[in-house]
Amino acid sequence: MPKLFLASSLVSLFVSFSLADEAWTRFRGPNGSGISLDKGFPSTLDKDRNAVWRTPVRPGKSSPVLTTRHIFLTGYDEGKLFTQCFDRKTGKLLWERSVEPRHTGIVNRLNQAAAPTPVTDGENVYSFFKDFGLVSYDSRGALRWQTPLEPFNNTQGVATSPIIAGGNVIILADQWENSYIAGFTLAKGEMRFKSSRGESEGWATPLLYQGQIVTVSRGMLGLHQSSDGKRTATLPGLAIAIVGSPVLDQQTVYAFGYGVETSAPFAPRLQRLDKNGDGKLSPEEYGDDAVLHSIGRNAGNRDGIVVEAEFKSWAEGIIGPNALHAISLSGEKPRELWRYEKNFTSVIPSTLAYQNVLYIVRNGGILTSHDTATGAVIKAARLPQALGGYSASPVAAEAKIYLASEDGKVSVVTAGGDWEPLSVTDIGESCYATPALSNGVVYLRTDQALYAFRE
Repeated sequence: MPKLFLASSLVSLFVSFSLADEAWTRFRGPNGSGISLDKGFPSTLDKDRNAVWRTPVRPGKSSPVLTTRHIFLTGYDEGKLFTQCFDRKTGKLLWERSVEPRHTGIVNRLNQAAAPTPVTDGENVYSFFKDFGLVSYDSRGALRWQTPLEPFNNTQGVATSPIIAGGNVIILADQWENSYIAGFTLAKGEMRFKSSRGESEGWATPLLYQGQIVTVSRGMLGLHQSSDGKRTATLPGLAIAIVGSPVLDQQTVYAFGYGVETSAPFAPRLQRLDKNGDGKLSPEEYGDDAVLHSIGRNAGNRDGIVVEAEFKSWAEGIIGPNALHAISLSGEKPRELWRYEKNFTSVIPSTLAYQNVLYIVRNGGILTSHDTATGAVIKAARLPQALGGYSASPVAAEAKIYLASEDGKVSVVTAGGDWEPLSVTDIGESCYATPALSNGVVYLRTDQALYAFRE
């Protein structure tokens, strides 16, 4: 095949894929990019000026996903795991259904029973709850199927959202041991494949590239066939703790995470918690500390008691780089193009790759822009009047970047390396969910309500 024809075919394929995937049907929209190609979006999100509607929601941290007519969310309330369906035009709650948790566990305080974002095929919704498994409803709320799953074993709690690939709902379960990636049929929820993974704990939601599932977790990038989960490639040497999800810009994956240079000492924890002075920590002493609970459950003799050797083994396992990585998927195998080494400890929001610039927001409202070609910092500054913690990931449309802080400050900035603030408003409600963008409307979920904003 002539090279020019091949190149043209690939470009056409890429454009067709992008347009076909434009719907905001999964966490962070089209292939997890956080980008909408639509027009007409507002430059400010002011609930007193340009909120089209506001409707109460069940408590939860999942992000909204959209079909042409509906919005789906999940929540946890009254001891039940809810899937909710709203009308896109009016915000009216059309239906809600619930399942009972099958198990519970101690997790990070920022995690929650309804943290993973559901996924939709444009008609049906597929909800994943770490304390239950998978459940699917049709657009009218009729139960299609349930697939309970065994308890997960993740120190901070599983937070990866499901995606759809190869006619399957994909679940990535990276945990203390026995990690796997699994595919369940859309029609019946039957397990089509389950492939073991060498990665330990991770929290990032995968994306797709040329029919393969791209994962970034526990120091490694992995590629799996979407049809059967078979591993096709591995790139080691990445950051250890990867919370934010990767993004793909053409053939380059961008992801960041953190590790430590030296292992944390046991002595300070022992001094603070060892009430009986026996040189070890019991469940009664460490209580709901998610890390110590997981060490006691999984390390050494697994008797629940944490001793120094068990703590040291865990602490040495998180020694690794603290970095932002750019990884090329072109060629025979993945390769790292560059890395930017900086402190990314506890940064939760995913990065955003938009118009040749990477954006990363940190606690304190620090927004950093990087050159996608080199990783060089272009600008780092605080978002005015929005200096709180950040869990929601930035999203973009029409040369604007939208960011929401945990305490409800919503900023809009101009796109570009030398970004500038356009507006900041105070919603007055906590916000952990990533906004959804479609047809000029910004859908924002808070701890109390779902909003629709437009110009």
